[in-house]
Amino acid sequence: MACNLERCTLSLKVNGGVVLPATETHVKEAIGAIKEGKVIALPTDTLYGFACDACSMVAVNRIYEIKGRKYTSPLAICVADVSDITRFAVTNHLPHELLNNLLPGPVTVVLKRGESSILEKSLNPGFDSIGVRVPDSNFIRIIARSSGSALALTSANLSGQPSSVSIKDFENLWQHCAYVYDGGLIPSGPAGSTVVDLSTPGIYKILRPGSAMEETVAVLERFHLEKAL
Repeated sequence: MACNLERCTLSLKVNGGVVLPATETHVKEAIGAIKEGKVIALPTDTLYGFACDACSMVAVNRIYEIKGRKYTSPLAICVADVSDITRFAVTNHLPHELLNNLLPGPVTVVLKRGESSILEKSLNPGFDSIGVRVPDSNFIRIIARSSGSALALTSANLSGQPSSVSIKDFENLWQHCAYVYDGGLIPSGPAGSTVVDLSTPGIYKILRPGSAMEETVAVLERFHLEKAL
């Protein structure tokens, strides 16, 4: 892969992938790769993840191949802002301002897609719900906002292996990415986001404790949601 002088001074080309700092200076490369149907690796507020255009089945399938992930395991999506969620999932049953109190942050909310969702039907076939993230990370949110779509997002590791909190943790997979963005060590640890199912009115169900379960439950109960039995 050819690179110009400026990029060569700021990046490291290793094993077929280009490593760049996760700064706004380099979002242009990321956005271009996403729009071309490629996979990138980048930091979130919880872990390093693989991301691609959620509406490109070629790119989504590539993520499954890189991870060795079963196609029966659904992918979450990442959007730039809480207000974007209504384009992809049903939210009108939720208390006003609930999502704004949970997000941005280390939480994945699971919601029904609904008939108005602009997501491709072929994303996560057999599932009528979708996990949605708005990470507390400007870098990935700028990329999602500029992509004009949603990003399919999953942890940057082989399926069944520990999650990655630095790019060195998945160095063996760099070669499969158009770009690897280095944001340093992510301090939150390998627990990942807290996953909560909010698809049923008035009810919440914690699907994965993650790194913010106590804070998440406190918000949900403040809005008078009840824990699923």
